Amino acid sequence: MKKPTTLILGASSKPERYAYMAAERLLAHGHTIKLLGAKKDKVLGHEISNEKSEINGSIDTVTMYLSPKNASLYHDFIISLKPKRVIFNPGTEDDLFKEKLEKENIEALEACTLVMLGTGQY
Repeated sequence: MKKPTTLILGASSKPERYAYMAAERLLAHGHTIKLLGAKKDKVLGHEISNEKSEINGSIDTVTMYLSPKNASLYHDFIISLKPKRVIFNPGTEDDLFKEKLEKENIEALEACTLVMLGTGQY
């Protein structure tokens, strides 16, 4: 059975970045990923899109790797995807956006994707 798709917002092709590590571990756990970042590139053979319009299909989870200031440009887009949940990784917490998500019945978690994967909570 195919696992639900995760969108990594703030994707990076730099192996030292947490967004890269999340892509690597999600793939290792058999998850499907889509990547949205500042510039086009590849991560482990997967294209990083830099245009919201290039992200299509069903998204189950959005995992955030952007500061609240930079992520604010994506609020409406994320809500339009109607994901089941949004994970605010350390440093991406945003109480106002969290409230917006919850009003749309989208679960908002302050957690770490890497820890969740490592402990079987993803």
